[in-house]
Amino acid sequence: MTVPQRVLDVMHTSGIYFCDDPEMGAAQQEQMKMLHELNATMPGDPRRKELLHEFFAEFGEGAYVELPVHANWGCSTHWGAHVYANFNLTLVDDGEIFIGERTMIGPNVTLVTTGHPIRPDLRERVAQYSEPIHIGRNVWIGANVTVLPGVTIGDNAVIGACSLVNHDIPANTIAFGTPCRVVREINDHDREYYWRDHRIPADI
Repeated sequence: MTVPQRVLDVMHTSGIYFCDDPEMGAAQQEQMKMLHELNATMPGDPRRKELLHEFFAEFGEGAYVELPVHANWGCSTHWGAHVYANFNLTLVDDGEIFIGERTMIGPNVTLVTTGHPIRPDLRERVAQYSEPIHIGRNVWIGANVTVLPGVTIGDNAVIGACSLVNHDIPANTIAFGTPCRVVREINDHDREYYWRDHRIPADI
């Protein structure tokens, strides 16, 4: 089953919507069946590659995800070429998620496009909203990071482990913390040292 365009339009448009739509529920159930099949594949099973391309909106050339992966929908997540994601990636992808090429994602990362209104009566009616997440090219997201709705992370940025990213992070910066804050720009020191005082060998 292909997710109906009407359902995608509702989820991908800014504003409050209600997730008790029967057509939406039926479509999501089919996506969950496919996700279950994907996570049950054995290493080397050619069906795994087919399912990755079928389940996600886009799955770029050379992209790789360690299983298990968890997703609300899958069909809202766009993977660039040669992206690597470690195990237990969680995608709350009612809204769209765009992951740029060569990006690396550590274990237990959560990308959340969706929230719920503060007003209690709206939450009782299963109201929610979704805002897209954009992750640039060659970004490194450390273990246990959570990225919240509407965030953009610029090219080459590094997000430190256990950070809560609730606002945009500029390109070519190192950021970490709860909430995540830019600590410094990537600089000449990083061209010479790969970690603390550990020098990068001259022959690589």
